[in-house]
Amino acid sequence: MASHHRISKAYENARRISFDDRSKFIIFSDCHRGDNSFADDFANNRNIYFHALQHYYKEGFTYCELGDGDELWENLTFQSVFEAHHNVFELMRLFYAENRLYRLIGNHDMAYKNQRYVEKNLYSYFNKVTGNDDPLFPGIEFSEGLVLEHSQTGQEIFMLHGHQADWMNYHGWRFNRFMVRALWRQLQIFGIGDPTSPAKNYRELIKVERRTKKWIIANDNIFTITGHTHRPRFPEPGDIAYFNDGSCVHPRSITGLEIVEGKISLIKWHISTTEDGTLKVTRVLLEGPQHLSAYKTE
Repeated sequence: MASHHRISKAYENARRISFDDRSKFIIFSDCHRGDNSFADDFANNRNIYFHALQHYYKEGFTYCELGDGDELWENLTFQSVFEAHHNVFELMRLFYAENRLYRLIGNHDMAYKNQRYVEKNLYSYFNKVTGNDDPLFPGIEFSEGLVLEHSQTGQEIFMLHGHQADWMNYHGWRFNRFMVRALWRQLQIFGIGDPTSPAKNYRELIKVERRTKKWIIANDNIFTITGHTHRPRFPEPGDIAYFNDGSCVHPRSITGLEIVEGKISLIKWHISTTEDGTLKVTRVLLEGPQHLSAYKTE
């Protein structure tokens, strides 16, 4: 099966990093950072996202972004995205400078498979105040997969975007990008979504999830985390170990997965109202925490 091969390839070529129960990770995906126009789905949640990411930076978390971080289908250049959300990239730059940032490739930022594109756009940026090129993510590399290896138990946590289980969004991404730019971006004004996206097409979502679960079962129920579908998943121990962090473009909220003290949790950040009418960004625990070892296969 082609999807099985693509997921296996992402696993085999994944970047591998060691972790233990002292490690702390925050996992987000599908931010779809755009140009702050009417079509920028991220713009509605950018204050929530920025507040949450500030929290994780101050608390010493490592940030894993599982693809579709930047919306490079609707937008012709990374520069327009960077200028619209400069403060977010400045914060991510701090993570990167401390070796606490890992970014994977998704279908909407598949352009990052081209290392020359990455070098040209992400290594540095032009500072309009000083007139100099300042470092942004110098030397950054994108991969399709990331594997966390527990230094004591040997347990692996495999992360990927998830479009590997979706032929059209993997091999046909250039056509989908053209259709989004030529047609679907304009139709968003009328509330019409892109039918090629599993996040907006339930039938495609089910197909992607089914193919991913088949791969997990065929590989000894390896602990796997994806994004892509925008649908959060948090299985019970004993079930198929298929997690999904959701997205950062839910209506008025973002979801993600935290790994702290050897436990995983599904969380949501949203804006809530206090008794005196003050608005504040609040973290809500949706599922967990559950020990990672509860999903370990012998």
